[in-house]
Amino acid sequence: MKKENLSSLRKRKGYSQQQISDLLNMDVSNYQRRESGEKSISMDEWQKLAEILEVPLAEIYEAEEKQVIIFQDHAQNHHGIGNTYSIPEYLLEHQLKYISRLEEENAKLREMLNRNTDNNK
Repeated sequence: MKKENLSSLRKRKGYSQQQISDLLNMDVSNYQRRESGEKSISMDEWQKLAEILEVPLAEIYEAEEKQVIIFQDHAQNHHGIGNTYSIPEYLLEHQLKYISRLEEENAKLREMLNRNTDNNK
């Protein structure tokens, strides 16, 4: 999957693929494969790209599989960068459905408890 956000931001900032690949210490062909989606971009590489382009990671990050960034801390880890936590979108959707079902069950149980309490008075 082509990294559209990365590609368009790189161009807007005036960087060539060669310049970015040099800053990442890789061959331009390796960078081109990453930007075109032929090769995956590691989280460390995403972090470096965000630093190079001077934007928050969330602005350019595009997961291989659609994911949602659920938390990005600004504390520095031992590499001097913050951590980003993301989950696949399908997993988030599944969990939201499960939470909804549990909320419905809780409402039914509360109703049953209320009826029993009223009957015992």
